[in-house]
Amino acid sequence: MAHVPQIRIPATYMRGGTSKGVFFNLADLPEAAQVPGEARDRLLLRVIGSPDPYGKQIDGMGGATSSTSKTVILSKSTRADHDVDYLFGQVSIDKPFVDWSGNCGNLTAAVGSFAISNGLVPAERIPENGVVTVRIWQVNIAKTIVAHVPMTNGEVQETGDFELDGVTFPAAEVQIEFLDPAADDDGEGGGAMFPTGNLVDDLEVPGVGTLKATLINAGIPTVFINAEDIGYTGTELQEAINSDDKALAMFETIRAHGAVRMGLIKHVDEAAGRQHTPKVAFVAGPASYVSSSGKQVNAGDIDLLVRALSMGKLHHAMMGTAAVAIGTAAAIPGTLVNLAAGGSERSAVRFGHPSGTLRVGAEATQVDGEWTVTKAIMSRSARVLMEGQVRIPGDVF
Repeated sequence: MAHVPQIRIPATYMRGGTSKGVFFNLADLPEAAQVPGEARDRLLLRVIGSPDPYGKQIDGMGGATSSTSKTVILSKSTRADHDVDYLFGQVSIDKPFVDWSGNCGNLTAAVGSFAISNGLVPAERIPENGVVTVRIWQVNIAKTIVAHVPMTNGEVQETGDFELDGVTFPAAEVQIEFLDPAADDDGEGGGAMFPTGNLVDDLEVPGVGTLKATLINAGIPTVFINAEDIGYTGTELQEAINSDDKALAMFETIRAHGAVRMGLIKHVDEAAGRQHTPKVAFVAGPASYVSSSGKQVNAGDIDLLVRALSMGKLHHAMMGTAAVAIGTAAAIPGTLVNLAAGGSERSAVRFGHPSGTLRVGAEATQVDGEWTVTKAIMSRSARVLMEGQVRIPGDVF
């Protein structure tokens, strides 16, 4: 019996923030996968090793968590004043589908590095030493992101002393600016930062109750609820949630009903086909706890506690896009996030997550009764882990 040989596709395996994924230059993909559709999805699923009923992704590049089951496709931007188009695909671990409905803020930190190293940024804009400003068009959410990438001796600087909780080793700092991160008229949720028109809603969730919720489109659509309303303190680590099937089912029910209220789906049954968005997060006032690495986090060093779920599991740190939502909501008096942080006006917030702490800034203003946010800023780091070619069976697509 004849067997189809494997094919080789140029790829780079990168860490960005507290995530990692497989990066591709669009031009390097097989022709059938250079356009959206089934061929592209099948290719990316096979690269990552999904769907895997064992949940391990042993036969692919995925790491069996939402943070490590990610793909990125980059190309020279066709938009004026932008360097690179960034398309993100969140690959399901156990189901045969790729979710294109949102961005990955963590992997955004690696986009600028890849773009520079792969000739997607004009050479005349790259200094021998200094910082390159890379303007990124985020295709999934139709937004502009600006990455400030350090250069040393003509190459992207990846090593350094910047420490990011959730990442074991220090690296070079990459500052990321998410410009106008709330949804626009073509974005999700009908264009409003608060799709219901309210800073806090009563969200009715069958089997759970009526919960106070802040439903926000900023960075990524997110449903914020109070930790105490669902029996938590906000100091929980992954094992407290991810080992509890009843809790995970509760959060998925909350997410599904939040998605309906936000206008992202019409019926809760559609949530199963939209795993990446919205996110669900629960908040509480500051409290001391020991992080997953054993590091002590003191209540006096943070403004609030936030725990967030991604792809049905409690995240080990914090998604970059959810951090944008946190920073934005914290800047707007009256949201659950702002109230958990003390209720005062602020332009930045430091929150505690399972791996430690993170600071994010946001500039929010109210015009004619409507809240807008001009930018959200945070620092991440990125590093190339491996580069070369990824192989998949030639009959995958």
